[in-house]
Amino acid sequence: MKADVIVVGGGLGGLTCARDLARAGTDVVVLEARNRVGGRVEGMAFDDGRVLQMGGEIVGTVHHGYLELAAELGLAIVPSFTEEPGEDGYDMLDGTHIGEDWLSEEDRAVMARLEEAIVGIAAGVDPADPWSHPDAARLDRLSVGALLRSLEPSWRAYRLCEAGSLSAAGGSLERGSVLASARAAAGAGGVLSTDYDQWENLKVEGGSSALVDALEAQVAGRIRYDAPVQSIHVGRPCAVTLVSGEVLRADAVVCALPVGPLRRVGISGLSDERLRSLHRQRQAPASKAVTVLDGPVWRRAGWNGLAISEHEIGGFWVQGEGALSSLLGPEKRGYIDAAPPGTLTQALIDSLERLCGPVEPQAVLWRHWGTDPYSLGYVAIWEPGDLMAVGPLHGTHEPPFYVAGSDHWSAGYMEGAVRTGRDAARAVLGQPRASLYVE
Repeated sequence: MKADVIVVGGGLGGLTCARDLARAGTDVVVLEARNRVGGRVEGMAFDDGRVLQMGGEIVGTVHHGYLELAAELGLAIVPSFTEEPGEDGYDMLDGTHIGEDWLSEEDRAVMARLEEAIVGIAAGVDPADPWSHPDAARLDRLSVGALLRSLEPSWRAYRLCEAGSLSAAGGSLERGSVLASARAAAGAGGVLSTDYDQWENLKVEGGSSALVDALEAQVAGRIRYDAPVQSIHVGRPCAVTLVSGEVLRADAVVCALPVGPLRRVGISGLSDERLRSLHRQRQAPASKAVTVLDGPVWRRAGWNGLAISEHEIGGFWVQGEGALSSLLGPEKRGYIDAAPPGTLTQALIDSLERLCGPVEPQAVLWRHWGTDPYSLGYVAIWEPGDLMAVGPLHGTHEPPFYVAGSDHWSAGYMEGAVRTGRDAARAVLGQPRASLYVE
């Protein structure tokens, strides 16, 4: 079989790319290993008809690419959990709190100083070329935890910042590069990803999986399901070999696989430098849980449903009127893997009950993205030294080989999948590259 373009991977980045190529009249084929598309965006139908979001869920006002695509597809955008009434929750080892009365002025001040420091660094970082920053190597080696310690925080402020980082599934403060954090902020117009009022205040009505459904409909007939790829040869033409042994050929290949599974695919014909850069990236092996409830039980405690946790399992945000989402990052993988049956769910319920009192969930649904063979992780993660090691080839194309997906943007997110998918399509079509970042 011969096509103009083969897109390897039917996640949000691959679908966005394929949709734009198809609209331009390109003969494009999408190869998806699973029996569904969407990748790390996945809707799960619950017994009562609700569609629960088991993967990517929320965007914000700084995510212009995602919002533009949703508008093109005729999808409505509605407020997310940030509109929920009540105060934040804190499930700490030495006590549970609703609201911030337990924090001192110094606690709040040091956290504000950390944010100001990173935003200040971001002002001098080009998100498309952070490597050109005059202090790039040092800032990349410096962990966010080390930067925070240099501000002489109270022990409570450090714990709170660490718990917040862990609850976002991106890893410990000690595993996050300052340069990468500043680059992420610079890519969103100087806004930190911890600013939920701008990064996570919106969502597609009906859930992010509705956007995937709309994209799938627009490339119907061009998707091969249950078609995992074994190898890619980059040449004239390119050849893509499926695990089944079938060989497909095309003038160009867009690789939209997550960086973990990509390492399992044999690639030839690509420069050693580009391949090393791709293989040097990493993801956080996170899990997601959705607690299904009869209604907004959190409101009875004056809690807005958003909480961070110091416990092995815990941390929440509101997905819907009767559903709470949770993320569990790499530091908790060992606990998750070793947990006897039922104990993860019970630990999550225990955390919820510490925050709002007795509950009787209808279900607690788990999605272990870190062990899914076709994702091997959830969000992109940049440990100290990673950004310099991956280098300026990050997110770039080597025609006729192109890349797409959230891993190739400055901060992951569904925004990154959409922007890089559209960028790859433009590159294939020979069109000028649009900025991947907020200007």
